Amino acid sequence: MQLTLKTILNLKEINSHFVCDDIRLTRGKEPRIAVKIEPRRGSKGLCSGCGEARPGYDRLPRREFAHVPIWGIAVIFLYAMRRLNCPRCGVTVEVVPWSSSKSPLTTSYAWYLSEWAKLLSMQEVARQFKISWHHVFSAVAMAVAWGRERMVLTGITAIGVDEIHWSTKQGFMTLVYQIDNHCKRLLWCGENRTEKTITAFFDWLGDERNANLKFVCSDMWKPYLKLIALRAGNALNILDRFHIAKKLGEAVDAVRIAETKELIRKGKQVILKYSRWCFLKNPKNLTDNQKVKLKDLLQCNLKTIRAYLLKEDFQNFWDYTSPTWAGKFMDQWTTQAMRSRLKPMKKVAKTIRAHKQLILNWFEAKNVISLGAVEGQNNKAKVVIRKSYGFKTADMLKITLYHKLVKLPVPKLAHEYF
Repeated sequence: MQLTLKTILNLKEINSHFVCDDIRLTRGKEPRIAVKIEPRRGSKGLCSGCGEARPGYDRLPRREFAHVPIWGIAVIFLYAMRRLNCPRCGVTVEVVPWSSSKSPLTTSYAWYLSEWAKLLSMQEVARQFKISWHHVFSAVAMAVAWGRERMVLTGITAIGVDEIHWSTKQGFMTLVYQIDNHCKRLLWCGENRTEKTITAFFDWLGDERNANLKFVCSDMWKPYLKLIALRAGNALNILDRFHIAKKLGEAVDAVRIAETKELIRKGKQVILKYSRWCFLKNPKNLTDNQKVKLKDLLQCNLKTIRAYLLKEDFQNFWDYTSPTWAGKFMDQWTTQAMRSRLKPMKKVAKTIRAHKQLILNWFEAKNVISLGAVEGQNNKAKVVIRKSYGFKTADMLKITLYHKLVKLPVPKLAHEYF
């Protein structure tokens, strides 16, 4: 049996109410395959308002619908849409099986582009397929809307709440991730970093799913802690280890900056110059030059060195297996930090004391969920922003993050071209 393009299109794209009237290869500046489609004789169109079959009223000028290219050759559907006389909806335009709404792309092509947009930036997809960026974005938006309606939200027991700074003018985006061992993905994102934002997430998830949460990982921001306790009371709230390490690093840097200014004011040699990353980086990740400089600095009697040693000493806290002994270590460390006469370190010590129980909750979840997943997912979100060179609006960012990080369901059709 001879397989023709018409046979394939009738099988995959065009239902029994339409026929491929003519298929031609046109040779212009760019060759393309033009598929002329006509309604089957005697058939009625489907009303775009109520979905019922209705008689024709007249026909609109012929439109072009871009389809999935074949061997690098553009495929175009040509069809003059029928206007229908619907007693319920009035005069409406018919629905066609290969496209939706006013999109110039066929549904198959939109899904095809959206799948490529998971691998490449939307600008690169547009360049490769020689179409506009807006067409690629509309395809991605369609895929996100379809997938979000069909997301599976069962079995969510652990979430992580964090935020990223994505725009100088528009500020933060709050992100909520699922961090169960069997599934790590972005669940929800909302504009800004306010109580209203995190409340919107819990409203979206629903009271029943909120009650099923067992672990919630967050930073020390008060609205997070307040609303997690209020809306997810059955969950164990764990403070993110990364944010505690970040606060300690910021405190050491504050001591270094203050001491550098003091040495300059006294006219002494500024030996702390170009040493910032020696104190902030993990000792295992230091370069050879940084290791040598840090070794020399450790021989000096500096406030920064005392702050650095306190920071490094606190890392032993995470090696404990018993929350009881970890709590005793924390008490000793905070006492030592309060006696250090270093204001930034004392401030961190007070913060740690105030959140002692929430920090100790880390040990209960240590071997149950992946507590580093939140920061890992955050890094993926930042990579998406960098690859796209930023976004003009928050809605564009949301759609892209959902598309890249949520693992949204897709119809079977989307995979049949790969």
